[in-house]
Amino acid sequence: MDVSDTRESLGRWRVPAIAAGILVIVVVPFLFLQNLSRDNLEAADAVAHTHEVESAVTGLALNVREVESASMVVVLGADLPLTRQRIVQGRARIPEQLRTLTALTADNPRQQLLIGRLGELIERRLEVVDQLLKTGAADAGPVITPLVTRFPIRNVIRELLANEQVLLDKRIRDAERQRAWARWLGWGSMLVQLLLLVLVTWLLGRQVAKRITAERQSRQASARALAVLQTVREPIALIDADQRVVMHNTAFEQLYGKTGDGQKLTTNAAWTDVILQQRLGDVLSRGRELWDFEQAQTTADGIERTVLINASRMSLPDRDDEVALLTVSDVSAQKATQRRINELNRQLEGKVDQVSEVNRELEAFSYSVSHDLRAPLRHVSGFSDKLARHLGEDADEKSLHYLGIIGNSAKRMSQLIDDLLVYSRLGRSALRLQPVDMQSTVAETRAMLDANLAADGSPQQVAWKIEPLPIVVADENMMRQVWLNLLGNAVKYSSNRERSQVEVSHRRLDDGGHEFCVRDNGAGFDMAYAGKLFGVFQRLHKSSDFPGTGIGLASVKRVLARHGGSISAESEPDQGAIFRFTLPASLDALPSTTGPMQ
Repeated sequence: MDVSDTRESLGRWRVPAIAAGILVIVVVPFLFLQNLSRDNLEAADAVAHTHEVESAVTGLALNVREVESASMVVVLGADLPLTRQRIVQGRARIPEQLRTLTALTADNPRQQLLIGRLGELIERRLEVVDQLLKTGAADAGPVITPLVTRFPIRNVIRELLANEQVLLDKRIRDAERQRAWARWLGWGSMLVQLLLLVLVTWLLGRQVAKRITAERQSRQASARALAVLQTVREPIALIDADQRVVMHNTAFEQLYGKTGDGQKLTTNAAWTDVILQQRLGDVLSRGRELWDFEQAQTTADGIERTVLINASRMSLPDRDDEVALLTVSDVSAQKATQRRINELNRQLEGKVDQVSEVNRELEAFSYSVSHDLRAPLRHVSGFSDKLARHLGEDADEKSLHYLGIIGNSAKRMSQLIDDLLVYSRLGRSALRLQPVDMQSTVAETRAMLDANLAADGSPQQVAWKIEPLPIVVADENMMRQVWLNLLGNAVKYSSNRERSQVEVSHRRLDDGGHEFCVRDNGAGFDMAYAGKLFGVFQRLHKSSDFPGTGIGLASVKRVLARHGGSISAESEPDQGAIFRFTLPASLDALPSTTGPMQ
């Protein structure tokens, strides 16, 4: 980061930091104090409210007693107008006092119940007072008795005052706690403000130190950049609007000779091309970029080189005008290599044409062999059969033996021709990739082999063990050919056992590919001859022991190779054999999927 970037970063950070400091130091304590002040006022109001309720209860009780006392005075004979007035006024104040008391305790259901009960008792006592005023002093005793026995209000008033006293104590404690919180918050806010002031001061000092360090690091970075520029092997230069060299590295000077800063680029003959001058002018005046402009230049050592020139406009922190960054890449060696590659490609195309012609000739030869050899074979087989029928019972044992050899050899030759044609088609036909269910393919192959054994009347019993197999992307017909050869070999070479065992398994490879395994308990083979196993016409057992043409495993290897896979085998004589083959995880991008393998 250069000096200007550091300053901009500090400027962007300083204002939010100061604002945050002011917010924390001034506003936050103020809000806390406001909240505590409000809580203190609420606590004081609650205390005053309790006193007001107590005063209302006491006033109501006094007013009731005053009405009752005045009524007793009237009954005792002092029936004065002033006394009657006191009774009337007192009774008029009682409903208002009850309403006031009810309004003051509206938020306290328990007090509301007591006030309701108190109102009923007062109403009954007033009824007794009214009855007392209508009787004389001699009959006052029985009338006054309910005031004490049936309608006492002292306990209710005492309970009301006790409840309010409990609330008063609680509210006084809350008020004291709020005042204590206010004191502690005042001291705490002052302490926090001091700490925040110290923190802000420390941060400002730290920022100043960082700025000094950033400036020093910027100077060091500039020095490192200049050192790197001088070390780069690719020629680099900066030019201004007049195409004067502002700065260049050592590689530029080595390629074009000594070039002083401030010197025009065109003083060097390598840069006098008119088109190149126009393109560089467009870079500086119009902001266009020059990418891989190829040009032949004669450099300071007198050698003509092919170079790629790139240029783009940029700004420098110490200049008001813009400059162009000029880079030069010497591609002379690459050009020579490209020419050589093109020449080799032309030669390769000729070789490919020759190979294609040979393949066409081989295909024609295969066709000719498949058709021209079948006719003589049919004649040999047919005439040997006719000769056997002609001789009939006159043929001796040796003649029948010879005729049998002729017929079997003709059949073997015909089978050999068929296998050769299959092997040839496996290399020439295009792959038709599609999802192939290996489980179903193996099941079909197994069913066909079991049916063949049953049709031939073979007593061989095969114990199959087939694990779950996946769905892969492959050519279905070719995969069927692979399983037919491998499973057919497993059944064939284990036919000398009392009970043949054939196992098929699968596992997923680390790279996502598939590995399939076919294991049997057959005759096996010596691993010293394993190199011949997948060759054409290569057999490790006598044809009299195990029939076959020696092409099946070669066909398997060719199919797997076309799919990008491989096959290997493990065995010991008379210990069975294990064949493992692999298929890649994805076959969509194989280059051999669109045509025959040559």
